[in-house]
Amino acid sequence: MDKLTYLSNADSSYIDSLYQAYKEDPSSVDFGWQKFFEGFDFGKGAETVNIDPDNVSEHALKEINVLNMIHGYRDRGHLFTDTNPVRERRKYYPGKELETFGLSEADMDTVFNAGIEVGLGPAKLRDIRQLIEDTYCRSVGAEFKYIRNPEKIKWLQGKMEASRNKPSFSADQKKRILQKLNRAVVFESFLGTKFLGQKRFSLEGAESLIPALDSVIEMGADLGLQEFMIGIAHRGRLNVLANIMGKPYKTILSEFEGKMVKDNDPELHFGGDVKYHLGYSSDVTTNSGKHIHLSLAPNPSHLETVDPIVEGMVRSKIDMKYDGDASKIAPILIHGDAAIAGQGVVYEVTQMSKLDGYKTGGTIHIVVNNQIGFTTNYKDARSGTYCTDVAKITSSPVFHVNGDDPEAVVHAINLAVEYRQKYKTDVFIDLLCYRKYGHNEADEPKFTQPLLYKAIDKHPNPKEIYAKKLIDEKTIDADYSKEVEKDFKDYLQTQLEASKATENIEDEVPMFGGAWKGLKAAKAADIQTPVDTKVSADLFKELAQEITALPKDKKFFRKISKLFEDRAAMIDKDAYDWAMGELMAYATLLNEGKRVRISGQDVQRGTFSHRHAVLTLEDSEEKYTPLANIKGGERFNIYNSLLSEYGVLGFDYGYASANPQALTIWEAQFGDFYNGAQIIVDQYISSAETKWKRSNGLVMLLPHGMEGQGPEHSSGRIERFLELCANDNIIVANCTTPANYFHLLRRQLTWDFRKPLVVFTPKSLLRHPKVVSSLEDFTTVNFQEVIDDTAVKAAAVKRVLFCSGKIYYDLLEKQQADKRNDVAIVRIEQLYPTPVEQLEAIHKKYNKATEFIWVQEENENMGPWPHFCRKFRRTALEFTDVIARAENGSPATGYMKKHVAQQEEIVNKAFQ
Repeated sequence: MDKLTYLSNADSSYIDSLYQAYKEDPSSVDFGWQKFFEGFDFGKGAETVNIDPDNVSEHALKEINVLNMIHGYRDRGHLFTDTNPVRERRKYYPGKELETFGLSEADMDTVFNAGIEVGLGPAKLRDIRQLIEDTYCRSVGAEFKYIRNPEKIKWLQGKMEASRNKPSFSADQKKRILQKLNRAVVFESFLGTKFLGQKRFSLEGAESLIPALDSVIEMGADLGLQEFMIGIAHRGRLNVLANIMGKPYKTILSEFEGKMVKDNDPELHFGGDVKYHLGYSSDVTTNSGKHIHLSLAPNPSHLETVDPIVEGMVRSKIDMKYDGDASKIAPILIHGDAAIAGQGVVYEVTQMSKLDGYKTGGTIHIVVNNQIGFTTNYKDARSGTYCTDVAKITSSPVFHVNGDDPEAVVHAINLAVEYRQKYKTDVFIDLLCYRKYGHNEADEPKFTQPLLYKAIDKHPNPKEIYAKKLIDEKTIDADYSKEVEKDFKDYLQTQLEASKATENIEDEVPMFGGAWKGLKAAKAADIQTPVDTKVSADLFKELAQEITALPKDKKFFRKISKLFEDRAAMIDKDAYDWAMGELMAYATLLNEGKRVRISGQDVQRGTFSHRHAVLTLEDSEEKYTPLANIKGGERFNIYNSLLSEYGVLGFDYGYASANPQALTIWEAQFGDFYNGAQIIVDQYISSAETKWKRSNGLVMLLPHGMEGQGPEHSSGRIERFLELCANDNIIVANCTTPANYFHLLRRQLTWDFRKPLVVFTPKSLLRHPKVVSSLEDFTTVNFQEVIDDTAVKAAAVKRVLFCSGKIYYDLLEKQQADKRNDVAIVRIEQLYPTPVEQLEAIHKKYNKATEFIWVQEENENMGPWPHFCRKFRRTALEFTDVIARAENGSPATGYMKKHVAQQEEIVNKAFQ
């Protein structure tokens, strides 16, 4: 050996203590160490140390080898654990043999001072090795050495090495674990027996999840948590609902019997969902008498989609209910191994975990790792060693645990909860287990994994394994295990009999409680009834002056100062542009005590540099937010998001669902970018009320308009949203004036119900000289679903052009230039719910007209036309013709000249 390398001093308090002794008295340490320290100032630290063995004694070299061994176990011990209940682990090299570290069996009884490093003091190599073997290579494997914070590493090492990662539970605690495990196992067995062949996506093979979650709640309550928000897919969901959330067994069994939730009002169009997608909430009392609120979010089959929803709900409650204190509530996300590795939204959510606008104080991630994805083997499901490798991007620790060792599982989860509460960061539990059946109970897994399922068929369930352990150690006797099993089976039987006598299922978690108290589910008449969104002229002008006045003691970029001077001038000119209309909506809502949250890419300035809600001072990075400096400004939050649509839209949807008194807005950089989050739109925004009776008032802002910017920066895909519209499920709007946009936003919180709002917002119109509103527009009228043409006389009109959005101003210019008083231009500002009564009034008013034409700048197969064509077919409102771009698979041309020609053709044709 010509060189020995020892890694950083952060790993060895022992060497540091030797060095301190050496500095005080060189003769107090071994001669080899004296020579070692002569050429190296240990106190400064280093990546590597090269040692000349000729100047170091053999024992000193072996001391370093022992320290290297300790470091090696801490760093790579997780590769050699006994954590897989049904498979042999893959082999990794180099291994953990003594020879790997320059040691041998001959050294086993030699005393090494390196034992100080693991808290043993001077100790035999045999004892040092036993400690680190027990700590890092048994039923729990820990990955944490990549964490860049030495304090966190030291805390984790201390916690694990002090206990050797061996749980120490009392007899009562062990019995509680057994009881929870028993309920998990018997529940699945009962369902499988009584409802043979029905899908339930059982937890069998991973039942240790139930005592783990039970311990999370108990431990969390003792550490100050008051609430948990849980997200889980279909696997094991029913078991969690029953045995953790407290959903009545009778209700779940009724669902298996085919009973439906009682529909008290058919007009609300409740359609329901399968039983393993449903949510629930409850209040539980822990063993120590503490009260904990539990919520489990409903979710679709799209794996991991619920993750950002849960994070948003937790953040909303942190802001609204817990005054910013994340130690009072925690999210728990339960993943599958294939999904956490394969679904990109997991990466997005993980990257959000430390961002100011999205952090929730750390998430407890639990992976039900059954080592298979439907039929896909784990080796085909990821490139990384572990399914939890995503944890490394935020330096979050991972505990790999054998699901057949419930005490180890509970021990690891307790450590995880403690770490989360102490450091407010994510932590991951990789629960290695198996799936007893196929993807669902009717699926045959032996088609694709015959050897694995031969082993699983012979494998006892976790309850049998744990009961035998407790019997062997005399904690319980065999009769106790049989008794708890029989008692629970008997109880389930009584609940089954009760469920058979039930005609319908009562809705046990009504929507309109808690933060939703005072709101209601909307009927068609509610949406059609106008609401007052006006504000007084004095208040409007007062707030307008406040948000346009910049502090004199701060130096702003010259163009910003000019912009705000121009905004202030709008008050005197009585002409407010789009940005002022929007900002005044926020200002008036804040003044009324509401919260406003806006997030998305570049929203603080605005993609098109129109909003400037947050200003950066010229000579520093200091930020100034005008809206934060008015009455209620402490409730205004606007965050530039990470470059994500899926994760961020899901987060904001979750935020809105937990706080209906907040105007929660997500803005796309360009409208068409929303389709990166199509799953959230389809599975939540458009359908949650129908599936789960869960309302939501989220606002989506989608910049839209044909302006020659090419296929990807033109269309917000109006047609796709209108395709989703039914039973008044969402509001779709395309406003043309700042005041109408102002009233539209205010209406979201003025209504006594909540509906998602999708707004197609302008780009070029942001600075169009005609796109302004007067004070009167904000203070004397409310939102107008339809805006009539006030410049023409009805009796003279022969043709009525209906349109929406930017095309109106192109048509207006042509109408005025050609002085066409025989053509009226009517704007449909709310595309859905369709303002039928207003449109009927328009038709009645223009009774001399012979042509009622729909005009749009979008392709004929896109935009609002396909919807209106279907909606008005064979009615009095049916259009006589349509003028649009020709149908095309691409929303817009990439050539400016072609765009201009197409636009001119549409406008000219409208007046021919």
